[in-house]
Amino acid sequence: MQAASRESYRVAAERLDTYVRGAEPSAVATTAADILSVADLLRREPRLRRALSDPARSGADRAGLLGELLRGKVGAEALDLIASLVAGRWSAPSELLDGTERLGVEALLASADSAGDLGEVEDELFRFGQVVAGQSALSNALADPIAPIGQRAGLARELLAGKARPVTVNLVEVALSGFGGRSFTGALTRLVELAADRRDRQVAYVTAAAPLSEEDERRLGASLSAIYGREVSVKQTVDPSVLGGVSVRVGSDLYDGTVLRRLNESRNALAKR
Repeated sequence: MQAASRESYRVAAERLDTYVRGAEPSAVATTAADILSVADLLRREPRLRRALSDPARSGADRAGLLGELLRGKVGAEALDLIASLVAGRWSAPSELLDGTERLGVEALLASADSAGDLGEVEDELFRFGQVVAGQSALSNALADPIAPIGQRAGLARELLAGKARPVTVNLVEVALSGFGGRSFTGALTRLVELAADRRDRQVAYVTAAAPLSEEDERRLGASLSAIYGREVSVKQTVDPSVLGGVSVRVGSDLYDGTVLRRLNESRNALAKR
């Protein structure tokens, strides 16, 4: 987002935080669903996106148009939050869509946080991503842009039935719609990171030839926390092809201590002789 859009989103996000502090988790989840339904509407209706982000119209005028369209169709809390988004300045209609979708996601995460489930939701999203990544047929079925979103969402719900919290299922459906213009896999990764960020944690993606012990994972997390100045949520991926050692990615930082990397470096050095 450009600066004007970021500021408009910040105002709405602060309004969301105020609302969450006085609301039940179930009510927040319902509000999140309403906001995401509006994001779906904006995705389908580019003319509406343009009208609601038109800089030639006042913020009050745009918020009034929104109220005329949605009053009685979404809850009062969702309408108030989306109106605060629409009343702001947006650098492009697509950024209003991104802001609305992000606000709905943050509301879902806030509902899980209020219920004490956010850590579990974060883990469930990551584990589902691992399952999908490990089965090419499933990955292709869920990421297929030609298949209707309802069909793919139905498949995801079947896979997660009885294995994940409702918020996790809802977030997977957001990922299927291409959250923030990302691929399904990229959207899941971003949602994991947003869940961790709400818990004031950084995500460390660790790849190793065999699972780390709980003690090794704890020590690694503590070392990374000392480096980054905040708690670190370690997400493990087992990949026998790395042969040994570990690779750790935190944001754009990569620490690759795998045997595979050292072998590749030796092979490249020999090839240059």
